[in-house]
Amino acid sequence: MLNTWMIVPTYNEAANLPSVLARIAKLEQSPQVLIVDDNSPDGTGRLADELRLKYEFLHVLHRQSKLGLGSAYRAGFHYALEHGAEAVGEMDADLSHAPEDIPRLVQAVAQGAEVAIGSRRVPGGRVVGWSWWRHLESWGAMTVARLLLKLKARDVTSGFRLYTKQVLDKIPWAQVKSDGYAWQEEILFLCERTHLKIIEVPVVFVDRKFGATKLSLDSIFEFFITLLRLRFFSDQRFNIKR
Repeated sequence: MLNTWMIVPTYNEAANLPSVLARIAKLEQSPQVLIVDDNSPDGTGRLADELRLKYEFLHVLHRQSKLGLGSAYRAGFHYALEHGAEAVGEMDADLSHAPEDIPRLVQAVAQGAEVAIGSRRVPGGRVVGWSWWRHLESWGAMTVARLLLKLKARDVTSGFRLYTKQVLDKIPWAQVKSDGYAWQEEILFLCERTHLKIIEVPVVFVDRKFGATKLSLDSIFEFFITLLRLRFFSDQRFNIKR
């Protein structure tokens, strides 16, 4: 198995974290897991430190304040690559991304994908637990993003992904501006414009049972501003040595 790391940003996820880690521990080959905690008021960071004594695969990175999703992933990717990762993934801590699907992403990369996306929008993928309004919001955001940025991937907002080391080594991080949920579209935009091999792996996304969604009005505003910036003002791409 590739030396795989999954980056899991957390903010007030104490109710979910033990279950996520317990399910990862049951995998035939558990990846290394890095919790990036933004000083959660509910004690998620302290809980993660306690769970490190139980799980050898667990690592914890503490930050002093809530600095944004993109910032958490950048810090996590850097940490993982410094510690020998060959593939680095991202997933949520709220159990919406099933840990049991991680091996399927790893398999896709092992078979040649440079980016593997856990996709709700390809045959076999679906969402469980959303209201009709949430489905409409998601469909609208994805449709606008795909049309405006001319993206080929079906699930452009998915936060369940795995990248090869070679891809992450070459991303021009200084040019990546988004820190909220628009992060996913900006990175995918870079990857597609560089003609990377992107595979979508069907997954079932289950809405969170515990805790509150972190989506804010500021994140929604940033999402649309980022789409406009990338569409009309960006020549971003990067080069991968084949």
